[in-house]
Amino acid sequence: MIMTAKLTKATFLEKVFNFEENKDWVFQGKRPALIDFYADWCGPCKMLAPILEQLSEEYDGKIDIYKIDTEKEQELAAAFGIRSIPSMLFCPMNGKPQMANGALPKAELERIITEVLEVNK
Repeated sequence: MIMTAKLTKATFLEKVFNFEENKDWVFQGKRPALIDFYADWCGPCKMLAPILEQLSEEYDGKIDIYKIDTEKEQELAAAFGIRSIPSMLFCPMNGKPQMANGALPKAELERIITEVLEVNK
C-alpha cells in the first residue's frame, strides 16, 4: 500500500518549492503534487485521509500526494496563508498552484487533479 508522505519545511523546500530562494513560484517536483495541510485533531482532515490514500494508489507514479502537519510546520502553514484546515495545494508541473479548502469529496478532487494538475488515471 502506498502511503502519502509527510513533509517538513526542509523536504518541502527540496521537493515542492523553495520559497526562501524564489519569490516567484518555481515547482521543484518531478510529478504534479497535491499537498494536504492538516492537523491530527481536525475531524474533516481525518475524513479526508482515507480518500487521499485511495488517490495515492489510483494515481501512483502520476502525482505525488504529500501531507503537512500544520501544528508541527507552522512556518509552512503561514507561508501559504493557511487559516482553515483541511486545505489542499494543487501544484501542476507548469503554471501556478491552486488552493482548495475543506474536505472535498473524491469526485471533486479527481476533477481538480484532471483540470489543474492535467493528470488522468
